[in-house]
Amino acid sequence: MSDLENGAARVRFYQTGTFTVGNRLIDPALRTVQAAPDRPNALTSGHRACQGCGQALGARYVLDAAMRATGGRLVTVNATGCLEVFTTASPESAWQVPWMHSVFGNAAPVAAGVAAALAVKGKQDIRVLAQGGDGGTADIGFGPLSGMFERNDDVLYVCYDNQGYMNTGVQRSSATPPTARTATTPALGAEPGNTFGQGKNLPALAMAHGIPYVATASVADLHDLEAKILRAIPMRGARYVHVDVPCPLGWGHAGDETIQVARLAVESGLFPLFEWQAGAITGRTQIRRRVPVDACLRLQRRFAHLFDGSEASRARLARLQGIADANIERFGLAAEETRS
Repeated sequence: MSDLENGAARVRFYQTGTFTVGNRLIDPALRTVQAAPDRPNALTSGHRACQGCGQALGARYVLDAAMRATGGRLVTVNATGCLEVFTTASPESAWQVPWMHSVFGNAAPVAAGVAAALAVKGKQDIRVLAQGGDGGTADIGFGPLSGMFERNDDVLYVCYDNQGYMNTGVQRSSATPPTARTATTPALGAEPGNTFGQGKNLPALAMAHGIPYVATASVADLHDLEAKILRAIPMRGARYVHVDVPCPLGWGHAGDETIQVARLAVESGLFPLFEWQAGAITGRTQIRRRVPVDACLRLQRRFAHLFDGSEASRARLARLQGIADANIERFGLAAEETRS
């Protein structure tokens, strides 16, 4: 339906048991940037991401929010990886923002160099955002990223964590969760899938550097993701945002289940959402409807071997549940009605 408002037709949306148009029913100030007719549209159509790609969705909201926060005065540095490959198939590009491609491991120092050059030129109003996947962040680029943190370079670094090297064949990274099947951690032997006790907790390592701002976010809560980018962009110094972006190809879930998988990771405690500033947790997303970890894992074929009914598999599921429970306790994620 529509009515005339200031001489123009205004479309009215009505909720009909679906979330499809729900964003347009709330107060305009609370809507996601994608609902605004004047949205920046930093990552536009024409890219080659897989259907249901969490990384494409996450990057779109991150960059659009950053463009809105800076009034378009933004430079982006992108590490090699899925995001770079599917958005810039030569000679085309899906980016509508000043964008630079660095090699796999040096997005952080390249971005630091851009920030330093802008400072020398007196262009303090132009902000710098670096981005990469977990491979280019936690593994190949970890040393350079640590240097950026240590120097407190004026860069916001965003990691899109799809928990593996998806672009090169779904190999394990140091962000791959325990027991997950990848091309290099097959579901074979006495300890099928990725090994317990390995890997890196990137948000914790960022906090250990004492930088001004660290946050986690998920494509399951786009309002929260945007809000954290809007808070981080105006700050000075090194900032880090770690975004959970499910990968249908690598995780083995349906393309239309990306948001559901991401939401269940949050609601089970496998992926805690929090903010950290000045040495303390300053914000968290509490879990109102807590679910067991198997609700999330059952949707992903990379964990199919955990549901063979064996005692060993039940023990591994219990260990994963213990990791989620520890996250909930550490970050105080249990809502009052779920506490017992």
